[in-house]
Amino acid sequence: MHERRSTGSKILTVFFSLLSIVWLIPIFEVLLNSFKSNGAVNSEPFALPTSETFMGLGNYIKGMTFGNYPFLNSVFYSVVITILSTALILVCTSMAAWYIVRVDDLFSKIMYMLCAFSMIVPFQMVMFTLASTADTLKLNTPWTIPVIYLGFGAGLAVFMFTGFIQGIPLEIEEAAAIDGCGALSTYFRVVFPMLKSILISVGVLEVMWIWNDYLLPYLVLDRTKYMTIPIHVQYLKGSYGTVDLGATMAVIMISIIPVIIVYLFCQKYIIKGVAAGAVKG
Repeated sequence: MHERRSTGSKILTVFFSLLSIVWLIPIFEVLLNSFKSNGAVNSEPFALPTSETFMGLGNYIKGMTFGNYPFLNSVFYSVVITILSTALILVCTSMAAWYIVRVDDLFSKIMYMLCAFSMIVPFQMVMFTLASTADTLKLNTPWTIPVIYLGFGAGLAVFMFTGFIQGIPLEIEEAAAIDGCGALSTYFRVVFPMLKSILISVGVLEVMWIWNDYLLPYLVLDRTKYMTIPIHVQYLKGSYGTVDLGATMAVIMISIIPVIIVYLFCQKYIIKGVAAGAVKG
């Protein structure tokens, strides 16, 4: 029996290792082509750079200096939107989940069902109405668009936080109340620190989504003033709509690196938080 389990474990290890390599191939191709000339990317996208096609950092420099809109501005707005949106989602949805679990009345159950239902509503169903509403309410700037991201990110976040909070003993909060803590004080001093693993898990998932999101900023933001990195990539066009694929790959690679770094540093918390949020309660 032990030998069978060991053999099965080895087979699964080999299978998932090969599957991981398959998933890494697109990233490797982007990295490879970011150092090749535009013609080489078009004619031989899977070939290694040669002495004739190797561009060094030329594509990266061109990608960051091409056009009239500064690339650093796009980086700044992507960072601002990602940080503000993620922070807003984490604080608001964790508090909402705590309320849903501890109050557990009809209203909280309805709110939970609405949050869960929001995860299955396609963005395409609401995008045109959303763009009009955002303009009317002046939510079309990097400083206000996090409110919209809060609405779209609340479903998954509340679902995960609720599952985790159900596993926190109520006696801890009751002890805090006996010591004189109010609701907010109990949450921020007692509950919030205990949510570390699930906060990191949800935070990384939200960062990956918001940082790479193209459609929502494209619909909502004024593109003459504000561009995020995904939007900036679209405008790497020359005359007659020609696209320098080498420079485009370089900018895409720059946008991928921060997310990879965040994920690598937080991966152990992601697995722990997702597992806890899925099975507790």
